Amino acid sequence: MVNTNDTHMTIQRLYEIIESRKGGDIESSYSARLLELGTERIAQKIGEEALETAIAAVTRNRKAMIDESADLIYHLLVAWVDSRISPDDVMNELESREGISGLAEKAARRK
Repeated sequence: MVNTNDTHMTIQRLYEIIESRKGGDIESSYSARLLELGTERIAQKIGEEALETAIAAVTRNRKAMIDESADLIYHLLVAWVDSRISPDDVMNELESREGISGLAEKAARRK
């Protein structure tokens, strides 16, 4: 089993790498290129990767599910950098939902 602190640190490191590429050479850095293309392109990539992840899940293709999940998480992190949202912001939100029924949490958001 993966240590949750290690997982959080991996996410944080990747976020910092992406953040460091902002404004960088778009010819040598995919992250810099995506950030330069802007929010709409980043959102499009998230949608593409989410669909590919969903297809992998439906087809029960474990390898594709792992690969596409990694792609989705990467593109989500690019969106966080673009939106100035830190991994801690998201982790804090997840922690605030811990122990709350998913149905109750969704109902509370509607209010």
